[in-house]
Amino acid sequence: MAGQIMMRQFARWHIWLGWLIGFPILMWTATGLLMVIKPIEEVRGEHLRKDVPEQALPSDTNISVALPETAAGEDAAPVRSVSTAMRGREPVTTITYMDGSSERFRPDGTRLGPISEVEARLIVAERIIGGDAIVASTAFDAGEVPFDFRRPEAVWQVALSDGTHVYVSQATGDIAAVRTRWWRAFDFAWGLHIMDLQTREDTSHPILIVFAVLGVIGSLIGCILLFRRRKARVAT
Repeated sequence: MAGQIMMRQFARWHIWLGWLIGFPILMWTATGLLMVIKPIEEVRGEHLRKDVPEQALPSDTNISVALPETAAGEDAAPVRSVSTAMRGREPVTTITYMDGSSERFRPDGTRLGPISEVEARLIVAERIIGGDAIVASTAFDAGEVPFDFRRPEAVWQVALSDGTHVYVSQATGDIAAVRTRWWRAFDFAWGLHIMDLQTREDTSHPILIVFAVLGVIGSLIGCILLFRRRKARVAT
């Protein structure tokens, strides 16, 4: 008798928890399904990047780029890395500093300015499948980047006719990100999945934890009810 009373109480709890956590569980399932429909490489737009072979530096290349010197009373900017590679028809040396900023130099030490709009469009056309179908290009400062980029880096946003946004670093000319329409759908689903549509980065906050705990409790109670009912039917 006591067992039956306890099972009835479990059933009541299960019903009330079902009303409370039914929508979050459905949302987690639906968003999880959307996020696994396509491979993550396709979501990130890796399939749109062309396999552009790297060019070897000419054997007679002379590099005269010097690291920043310490000015009087000032500290030189700490350098993270220095690299030289062919960019188009000439070698370009890129100095990356510890704060994430970069500068580009010609072999004779002449500093190159930021990537221009024309250069950004040419880079996208050369390195992205369908990159010649450009509908718009917009420059963004590091502090005002679009939400689908979310990095503090000055970039060109090159929009393609199929809805893809290709982001080209103004400092280095590298393709910093490829955002397809599917990526934006994936990103929205991810925000719903972790219950953080504002930043879509916080995977450990009280609301998510509370609903997850309630979901686990509801599932455990459901499993207990299912087991007991099956056992009772077998006994009769």
